[in-house]
Amino acid sequence: MSKVRVYEVARELGLPNRELIQRIGALGIQVRNHMSVLDPAEVDRVKRALEKDRAEAKVEEQIRPTVTRRRRRKKKPVAEEPAASAPEESSESPAEAAAKAAIESRAAAERAAARKRAAEEKAAAEQAEAERKAAEAEAAEEKAAAGESASEEKAAETAAAETAAKAEAAEATAAEEKAAAEKAAEEKAEAEKAEAEAKAAEEKAAEEKAAAEKAEAEAIAAEEKAAAEKAAEEKAAAEKAEAEKKAAEALPDAASRARRAEPPPAEERLTGLPPGVKKRGNTIAPPPGVGGRRKELTPEERRRIVEQHQASRPRRQIRSRSSIGPQARPHGRGKRRSQRGIKPKQTEITVPSAHKRKIQIEDQVALQTLAQGMSIKATDLLMKLMQMGVQGVHINSTLDADTAAIIAEEFNYEVENVARSAEEVVEDARGDFENLDEDQEGRPPVVTIMGHVDHGKTSLLDKIRSAKVAEGEAGGITQHISSFRVDTDKGTVVFLDTPGHEAFTAMRARGANSTDIVILVVAADDGAMPQTKEAISHSQAAGVPIIVAVNKIDKPDANAESVMNELASLGLTPEDWGGDTMYVSTSAITGQGIDELLDSILLQAEVMELTANSKIPAEGVVLEARLDRGRGVVANVLIQDGSVATGDYVVAGSSWGRVRALTDDRGKQVKQAGPATPVELLGLDSLPDAGDKLYKVTNAKRAQEVAEANQKDTSTPTVSAPRGLEHFQQMMQSGEQEELQLVVKADVHGSIEALNKSLEDLSTDKVRVKIVHSGVGGITENDVMLASASEGLCIIIGFNVRPQGKANSMAKKNGVEIRTYSVIYEAIDEVKAAMAGLLAPKLVEKDLGQAEVRATFGIPKVGTIAGCMVTEGKVVRSAKARLVRDGVVVWDGKISSLKRVKDDVREVANGFECGIGLENFNDIKEGDVIECYEVEEVAATLEDA
Repeated sequence: MSKVRVYEVARELGLPNRELIQRIGALGIQVRNHMSVLDPAEVDRVKRALEKDRAEAKVEEQIRPTVTRRRRRKKKPVAEEPAASAPEESSESPAEAAAKAAIESRAAAERAAARKRAAEEKAAAEQAEAERKAAEAEAAEEKAAAGESASEEKAAETAAAETAAKAEAAEATAAEEKAAAEKAAEEKAEAEKAEAEAKAAEEKAAEEKAAAEKAEAEAIAAEEKAAAEKAAEEKAAAEKAEAEKKAAEALPDAASRARRAEPPPAEERLTGLPPGVKKRGNTIAPPPGVGGRRKELTPEERRRIVEQHQASRPRRQIRSRSSIGPQARPHGRGKRRSQRGIKPKQTEITVPSAHKRKIQIEDQVALQTLAQGMSIKATDLLMKLMQMGVQGVHINSTLDADTAAIIAEEFNYEVENVARSAEEVVEDARGDFENLDEDQEGRPPVVTIMGHVDHGKTSLLDKIRSAKVAEGEAGGITQHISSFRVDTDKGTVVFLDTPGHEAFTAMRARGANSTDIVILVVAADDGAMPQTKEAISHSQAAGVPIIVAVNKIDKPDANAESVMNELASLGLTPEDWGGDTMYVSTSAITGQGIDELLDSILLQAEVMELTANSKIPAEGVVLEARLDRGRGVVANVLIQDGSVATGDYVVAGSSWGRVRALTDDRGKQVKQAGPATPVELLGLDSLPDAGDKLYKVTNAKRAQEVAEANQKDTSTPTVSAPRGLEHFQQMMQSGEQEELQLVVKADVHGSIEALNKSLEDLSTDKVRVKIVHSGVGGITENDVMLASASEGLCIIIGFNVRPQGKANSMAKKNGVEIRTYSVIYEAIDEVKAAMAGLLAPKLVEKDLGQAEVRATFGIPKVGTIAGCMVTEGKVVRSAKARLVRDGVVVWDGKISSLKRVKDDVREVANGFECGIGLENFNDIKEGDVIECYEVEEVAATLEDA
């Protein structure tokens, strides 16, 4: 049998749960509540104990509403004495009990009345005794005062008063006795009435007793028969259970548990049900009149039993499916109704922490990606960009790092550009090394020869090569690369045989300073030509020292003094005239001045203190590159610092590879090349561009990373931001620019002189105008390259000229601004206005008024409010203010609130009272003065600068 809960046993036995729990506790079985479980053996024990108690207990039966029959069941089983007579009644009949109760109530009433009368008589006696004692005390007092005539009258009055009090007490006693008598009479009448009613009840009970004795005999006979059958059944069940228990003990554990788990038969579990309750299940109810079951009930009795049963059971609540479940967790999709008087909790707007408001990008970011990172809609971000004046953007646009940072600040976010720069990638690829000062060694200078093509530049180079290189070499020299080394008694010089202004400008545009000294070749019979002036402009813009070689000095019409005068006017003042430019007279035909020129180069290099470290990884520049059918990619490289050897991995721009061979300027194979050494390098995978930086890296993977980074920069061409006057104004306001560089081109020489003079006169202490180059003719590509190679900002101004060839497209590509004018004053006024706009505006304070603090008021959650009287001018809420105490400024900031009486106002005029609140300041005292002022921006002029 399976275990049964206490409430199931109570329902089976027809007992309340509490009563059954008390009975079980009396048997020594521990239970906690009606949900506790009992073993089958414990259930049988409880049932036997209850049957035993029922056999010995009294049995009461309500025959009629006023008649109750009490009897005691015999202990002797019915089976042993089937013919036993009905048991004697252990108690009186209902009629006799009612009569006896009436008699007892009447006797109790009489006893109560007698006790009350005795108590009243005793109280009267005690009062009389108290009066007697009082009278005796008064008599003794009267006797003691008999000698005093003055007190006789008083005693008489006292006696009279006492006599009156006695009379009143006697009257009260008589009234109480009369009331007691009347009450006793009433109680006697009530007792007689109750006795009469008791007699009538006894007579009626006698009549009912005669009628009920017959039904009682029949019921007793049926009950005795049912008890006999039940005892037999219980005995058989006990014997069966005992046999099963013994058999279960002999069985294995599994079989025993299985047998114990079987529930008992319904006949055993559903015994002893109250009358009118039918058994459920497969059991068959006994016929009426058998086993203690009463006869068939009438319809009224059935209806009454059903109504009582329904009233005693809790009403069943029909709930929807969504309400089923724990009450703490609502189910279903229905909305929970808010309780009355309790406001619903509003959704809090959370602000991300600082580290979550930082967005990392790599150089550029898509607009949608940026909006997603800031948890906003892309359309909101797009509208904000349009409000800021950014045109040509759409939802699929890509923003650069600067624009993303500016727009992110509007939403309280920070953009961090985590993309590594080209320098960082190269540093990681080159590996760890130490560039110590003690490892620095002197290196040969790198010299570029520039000048007009007809002034003998090539002839001079040939003369230098034939004089210093071909000595001792039979058959001459085969020149493989466009650079060579010249060894002298004082040192070595490296010459670059490259078009000076083209290669030099390209290198400067890429940030490579591959040239140390410039040799400017000028023909003594021709003087300074336009290309000569252009070469001077390139050199000065790069900051490279210039050595002038006055060539063709052997010609009859050579005039060195005239050349010096022309070049001095261009900024190249000779040393003989107090300048810093060295002049050397040379002849490519006779070789005059060659040694002096080399000595001047070495002297200038000594002054410059050129050094390099050959122990670090190589760093150089590509002079030119070509594709050879037999050897592949051939690159002419100038090693500037460090050293490179065969087998090393190198990268140049978007090309990389492993060095297969190195050839010097004489055509010999070398295993290693040091600083200031021009070599021919084999092993690159593709053609590099002229001017690309060359680096030695640790391995092939690093080389490929650098090449891919450079390839990414070149594969996605970006148009540089235009560097015009507007850009220059922004740089000036940020303190980044102090000089405006100009390239001026005009149609005639007179216009050039006038324009240069007017623009140079615009210079001030803060803004200086520098004419980088000026000339006659149209704006060419060389002008654009010169402007792009200049340090800082350089603008091209054209007067009555236009860009020629590809100059315009090149200017757009390099971000160089070209402005053209037809009236000279328009050019001067526009540059002057732009320079004036570069100056930061002046900030001037304008006093508005002041107010005196007369009282202070502390307001919770607001702060201290100053009650003031405006003494001068007016106080404006949107203006700034300062608090002055004893002539010392204590606070300076903004006015947070301004009120007149109870209204917020914009301003308060002189002579009126007002309340002023200062932003984030509460230390206000009486007598303080609040000064109101505003700050105005006044545009600065060049005269002020």
